[in-house]
Amino acid sequence: MDTLHPWDVTPAEARVLQEQLAGRVVRRDETQGVRWIAGADVHYPQRGQARAAAVLFRYPELTLEAASVVEEEVKFPYLPGLLSFREAAAVAHALEGLPRRPELLLVDGQGIAHPRRFGLAAHLGVLLDMPAVGCAKSRLIGAHEEPSPEAGAWTPLMDGQEVIGAVVRTRKGVKPLFVSVGHRVDLEAVIRWVLACCRGFRLPEPCRWAHRAAGGADLTGRAADVRGRRA
Repeated sequence: MDTLHPWDVTPAEARVLQEQLAGRVVRRDETQGVRWIAGADVHYPQRGQARAAAVLFRYPELTLEAASVVEEEVKFPYLPGLLSFREAAAVAHALEGLPRRPELLLVDGQGIAHPRRFGLAAHLGVLLDMPAVGCAKSRLIGAHEEPSPEAGAWTPLMDGQEVIGAVVRTRKGVKPLFVSVGHRVDLEAVIRWVLACCRGFRLPEPCRWAHRAAGGADLTGRAADVRGRRA
């Protein structure tokens, strides 16, 4: 993992870093020809410990090919808007455990739908120089109209006059997801990829299985290659 900035920072320093690094986010689509997609999520099995999971899928088959799980000590406090300083390094280490580098990353978290336009998906995308999509289950900021109930419907997520993401109905009758640009994608591609990776569930398959792995599910037998590293 490249060193983008120090990790041992105060919350005030972290906010300044977010404001500085937000300018590095690329908001154009660079996801042509993607064959390998990863999902990432983080759980907290006990106080002071984070369990980060990365799962690798072959696209368009959406077959689960590999999973990597790490447990690391959490050194940064829980503060709204600063989640990436708790989780990004652990997720990056989990991604390093996959047998190959993904060409697109779907993250359970925000991209630019963030007060300083630098949520977890944006942070990871810039840190790893990887196309990344923020795919959050809840809204952090912004206002929106409710999308119509059919799968595939969406409405823009607005912060004032700026479109910062989309509210996407991935399954008929279920709560929508809040998706946004992470890095090296545009909003049209974000919506397209999230819907393309859904298979009848609210969450796209990479996010759904990353969520299960981070929660402690054993993926042995489902993935060809399951790796783990604990710190």
